[in-house]
Amino acid sequence: MAKILVTGGLGFIGSHTVVELVNAGYDPVIVDDLSNSNAKILNQLAKIIGYKPAFYQLNLCNEQGVKELAKNEPNITGIIHFAAFKAVGESVQFPLKYYRNNLYSLLNVLNVYDSKPVNFVFSSSCTVYGQPDSLPVTEDAPVKSAESPYGNTKQIAEEMLKDMSAAGSNYKIIALRYFNPVGAHETALIGELPIGVPQNLVPFITQTAIGKRQKITVFGNDYNTPDGSCIRDYIHVVDLAKAHVAALKLMETKGFTGYDVFNIGTGKGSSVLEVIKAFEQTTGIKLAYTIGPRRDGDIEKVWGDVTKSKNVLKWKTELDLDTMMQSAWEWEKYIAQNPL
Repeated sequence: MAKILVTGGLGFIGSHTVVELVNAGYDPVIVDDLSNSNAKILNQLAKIIGYKPAFYQLNLCNEQGVKELAKNEPNITGIIHFAAFKAVGESVQFPLKYYRNNLYSLLNVLNVYDSKPVNFVFSSSCTVYGQPDSLPVTEDAPVKSAESPYGNTKQIAEEMLKDMSAAGSNYKIIALRYFNPVGAHETALIGELPIGVPQNLVPFITQTAIGKRQKITVFGNDYNTPDGSCIRDYIHVVDLAKAHVAALKLMETKGFTGYDVFNIGTGKGSSVLEVIKAFEQTTGIKLAYTIGPRRDGDIEKVWGDVTKSKNVLKWKTELDLDTMMQSAWEWEKYIAQNPL
């Protein structure tokens, strides 16, 4: 059974990917510093997959700690690298925090496993495109200057990985450019669990619906979109998790060499106000929201062309926006009754 190191594996996307790895016959090894996650997610994972995966609590910026990890886990055949800070707005306020964490952690992991062939899946983002000239955006679109330090860390990381591949690295590498993951596992045992005030739309919606927050602020209604609010390509987190398994499977084939990138989304954009309405219609709950000023670092509209992912990665989304909203709501209700 192939061992896959999952950095940030107790986070939102990481935990769902651990489940899909087990479903596909892999043996996940989780490393997480718990800075934006909860150790009790291990217990939640055990309820879903039947056992607790191997877990190391470690800040990957600790170079010596990463070397010790590699000594303890020498038989890793694949790495899925999620570990990173991810709040666009916060990155604008504290850029050095993002550059240090997101790049040092990646460098340290790459350094310790570069002596033998390893399949490496990088958690990238559609933020690398900035505001695209045309939509839907394809993988061949020119990468513009990032709108935020967070987005720039993803651009820099992709360049690092591409350069490594060109230099003949032992790694096979796939960068998955996510659009906006939302929703929760069908069991409602794992989902998005922000610490403090949510930075993302859907957990703010669910926390408002359950009474943790008074109202939602829609950041801007004067964008060049049909209803004036920002448009994003929202993807169910379970569909996104399955894309990582598909990436590993592709790199295991003899025909794959070097480096490649894939858009991971639905190929359809939804505005902030459309997502709010979808939640209201799906759950029957009326939400309180207000219109606020634009937020620094936000892109006006972006959604992806996912043709390459369908044809080459052999992956596509299966779950729609209503399912995303309903599953996120079931998770919010679960944690209200079963605090972690």
